Amino acid sequence: MAKTYRIGFGTRLINGVFRTMTRFGMGKGYRYILTVRGRKSGRPFSTPVDVMSAGGERWLVGAYGVSNWVRNARVAGQVDLSRGGRSETVRVVELGPEESVPVLRQYWREVPVTRPYFDVTGDSTDEEFAAESVRHPVFRLV
Repeated sequence: MAKTYRIGFGTRLINGVFRTMTRFGMGKGYRYILTVRGRKSGRPFSTPVDVMSAGGERWLVGAYGVSNWVRNARVAGQVDLSRGGRSETVRVVELGPEESVPVLRQYWREVPVTRPYFDVTGDSTDEEFAAESVRHPVFRLV
């Protein structure tokens, strides 16, 4: 059974460290700061995220489930991504379960720290990965 993501003091501390590192362009090359307007407040909220790339396309994965950034991105339809002093605004388009499979597989392989939050393994079928897309939405960056 997959772990449930909880935001406590430790998580906030780690996210703060990653946020600072990413602002300076340090750390993994796929890590960005995502900023999106709150769906209720309209205020901007920021969190570190991992952007997957392949074949000239890029995707965001809700690795820790349907979190606030996921809900806000669904409503806003766009997000700001920044890293190392550069920033861009991109549209987000949520993928269906079948389209999500290759991205989820890549994410599962490349970001091992999030594996405990998934109910799949490297040997899981495409159908099992597709089922994960309900809990871990995937967005194409346009």
